[in-house]
Amino acid sequence: MARRKGLIAQMLDARKQTKKLQAQAEARWHRELIAQQKLHEAEARREAKQAEAAAKKAEAARLRQEAQAKHLADQAAAKAAREATQRERAEERRRTADARAKAQEAAATKRLTERKANARKMAEAEFRTEAISTKLVEYAQLLAGRNKRGVASALELSAALSNGGSTAFVERLQHVLAQSRYPEGLTGKVAAHYDPASSEILVEYELPLRDVVPTVVAYRYTAAKGMVAVPRKEPETKKLYGDLLARLTLRTIAETFDATSPDLVTSIVFNGYASTKDKATGRAVRPLLMSVGAERDKFAMVQLDEPELDPVLCLRNHLNAIVSPHPYDLEGVRPVVSFDLSKYKFVDEMDVVASLDSRTDLLALSPGEFEHLIRRLFESVGMKSWVTQASKDEGVDGVAVNEDPIVGGLCIIQAKRYSKIVGLEAVHALAGVMDHKRAAKGVLVTTSWVGKASRDFAAANGRIEIIEGRNLKHMLKEHLGLDVLIGLEKIPPGWHRADLE
Repeated sequence: MARRKGLIAQMLDARKQTKKLQAQAEARWHRELIAQQKLHEAEARREAKQAEAAAKKAEAARLRQEAQAKHLADQAAAKAAREATQRERAEERRRTADARAKAQEAAATKRLTERKANARKMAEAEFRTEAISTKLVEYAQLLAGRNKRGVASALELSAALSNGGSTAFVERLQHVLAQSRYPEGLTGKVAAHYDPASSEILVEYELPLRDVVPTVVAYRYTAAKGMVAVPRKEPETKKLYGDLLARLTLRTIAETFDATSPDLVTSIVFNGYASTKDKATGRAVRPLLMSVGAERDKFAMVQLDEPELDPVLCLRNHLNAIVSPHPYDLEGVRPVVSFDLSKYKFVDEMDVVASLDSRTDLLALSPGEFEHLIRRLFESVGMKSWVTQASKDEGVDGVAVNEDPIVGGLCIIQAKRYSKIVGLEAVHALAGVMDHKRAAKGVLVTTSWVGKASRDFAAANGRIEIIEGRNLKHMLKEHLGLDVLIGLEKIPPGWHRADLE
């Protein structure tokens, strides 16, 4: 039992030993398996690392190849870009050179064109300047270039007067004057009236306006400023205009005298007007700028072809013309003759003075003789006068013209050969006729006297002069050398016997 127990114990011990050995073997195997696994794993890891390293190496090689390929490609691209840039630069240089050449050619063409244009402009400036100078020379030669008709025209005009009267004479004269040639801008328009009784021609001339005188001295052209007008100084322009009007006046008078014979025309009254518009009203105005009465003999003293002749001084100082002080500003003047002769019907002159005895009684004269005596008196004091017809004379016994440039003008004359006082109604009538005829002055001449009311009215009017008998007697003695009587029945108030005898 004990042995069995021992055997069993041994068997159990052997079994335990076996199990222990088995356990040890299994542990060893397990350890070996684990070690082997670890070895396999390590090998696998090594192989994996080797494979990974190989892969990395291959990837690195691939990357190096790609980088090298990229580098080569970049180099090729850079080279191509450099070559393209070089080509572009070369093309740009070529284009720049072409453009520069074209620009230089264009600039040269432009300079040539500008030089030609400047030359044309300079030539134009010279031409315009020369035109101004030529015009002024033509104006200065107006007198030298006048028509000198002479005998032929005088014969034609004499024949026209004989065959057709004053109207035909004037028409022929106007035709002759129209043949005169003027510079451009000057018309030479003339209207005329001929009075055979006085051998006088009244001329109305249309003067040019101030724009015929160039307000520019010259033209200058520069590339920087272009065409520049050099203005004429205003005083010089005004002087040139006044000189032109004076030359036109002298030329027209000269041509009129040259075209007529001395036995038909002894004097000329010239009135020069300028037709324009009043800027203040817009209405047409016609100021008188030049008025002169020229006697043939006195005018013949003027040397028109003398270069040193000053036409303005000639008119003012020699011919006593009425010249506008400011013609450039169209400032008008009063004319030498400011009335229309056609308004009056004139009768032939009567030489009363030659038939009078030095002690003739004025009241013994007929009304017509008395009126003609008064005409001679007015002429003796320096006025031109005419006696009107007795019928339809509108209260006018005579008209006279005072040529004084300051106080002159048309004068209406009433001659009253009365033996009693002249009533106030006669002075009123004279004032009415003066207003109707637009006369500058009225004169009532009588052999008798007027009352205080008449003298007061005349003083208030300011343009009426009354010559009573005693004053008339003294004037006839002083101016005509006539010692006349006034056979009044009684001595007027304030008079003396010597005033009548």
